[in-house]
Amino acid sequence: MGQPHPFEIELAEAWPAAAWQDVTVLLAVSGGADSVAMLRAICALKTGGEGTLHVAHFNHRLRGEESEADEAFVVDLCRRFDLQCCLGSADPQPPLAEGGDGVEAAARAARYEFLRQTAEDRGARYVVTAHSADDQVETILHRIVRGTGIGGLAGMRRARPLGSAASLIRPLLGFRRGRLVTYLDDLGQPYRRDSTNTDVRFTRNRIRHELLPQLAEQFNAGVADALLRLGGLAGEVQTVVDWLVDRLVERCVVDEGVDAIRLETYALAAEHRYLVRELFIAVWRRQDWPMQAMGFAQWDLLAEMAAAPATVVSDRSSKQTLPGNVVAEPGEGCVRLVRLSK
Repeated sequence: MGQPHPFEIELAEAWPAAAWQDVTVLLAVSGGADSVAMLRAICALKTGGEGTLHVAHFNHRLRGEESEADEAFVVDLCRRFDLQCCLGSADPQPPLAEGGDGVEAAARAARYEFLRQTAEDRGARYVVTAHSADDQVETILHRIVRGTGIGGLAGMRRARPLGSAASLIRPLLGFRRGRLVTYLDDLGQPYRRDSTNTDVRFTRNRIRHELLPQLAEQFNAGVADALLRLGGLAGEVQTVVDWLVDRLVERCVVDEGVDAIRLETYALAAEHRYLVRELFIAVWRRQDWPMQAMGFAQWDLLAEMAAAPATVVSDRSSKQTLPGNVVAEPGEGCVRLVRLSK
C-alpha cells in the first residue's frame, strides 16, 4: 500500500478514524466532487475496526435523465468499493427552474428526512455530509443577506443530532472545494456535475457566481476567509450563549405534559433580553416545534411577555398565538406555552 494522500492525512486529523471505525457510518453521496472526495478519503482511512460504511443517495428527480445518471454513478461507485448503497427518491417533481428556491428548500428537507430514516434503519451512529468551507462561506453570506443573529453567523455546525441516535457530521468544513477537486484529479476519480449549480435564477447560485466574486474584486480579495473567521468567532460566542441558556433552562423550564411548557419568569428579571430570546429559541428546539416562520419579532414578543409583570397587560404581553399554532399566555411569574393540535 502506498503513502496516504496529504488530503487523507489532514482529514484523519480533522476526524480521526478511531472516533468512527467501530460503528456504522452512513455517507451521504450525491455523486458530485465534494461527496465523492469524502467517500474516497473515508474508504482509504477505514483500515480497521468493527464498523461498516454505508452510502445513502437521494434522487430528487428534479433534473430528469441527469438525476438518473447521478444515481447510476453512485451505485456503480459503491459496487466498485464494496459498499452498501441505500437509495431514496422523491416523487416526480416539476423542473427545478419552475419551482425556484422553494423547491430547493423542500428538496433539502426531504433529503435530510431520508438520511434520518436510513440512519435509523441501518443503525448508523454517524451520518456524514460533504459540506466544504466554500459551502460555509455561502451559507454565512446568505444568512447575512436575508437577516440573521449570532447563531446564524456561525454558519453550519460541524456536528448536530439527526434523530434520536445518530449525529450529523460535516468533517470537510475546513477544506476548500478546489482542494477536493485536486484530490480527485490526483486519484483519477471522475465525478458528476450538477448543471443547475450554474443557474443564477437561484439565490444560492447568485451568491456563489455573482455576489462573492463582486465582493472579492471590488471590496476585499480575502472576503471568503473573512467570512470564515466571522463564522468561527460567532460560533465561539454562541457556545458561551448556549452555556448560559442551558443554565436558564434548568432554572426556569417546567414540563407540563405533551406539547405544554411553563417558564417561571421570576429568575429572568435580571437577565439580558438577548438571553431571554435565546431561551425561548432553545425551548422551541427542545420541543421540536416549527421554527421557520418564527423571526426576531416573535422571539422579542416572548421576551417582552416574560419581562412584563403579571399586573401589566399590553397588546404585546397578553395571550398570543404564534406560528406553528403555539399559544403563549403570561401568568403570575410565568409564561405558559401550549402547542395546539393541528
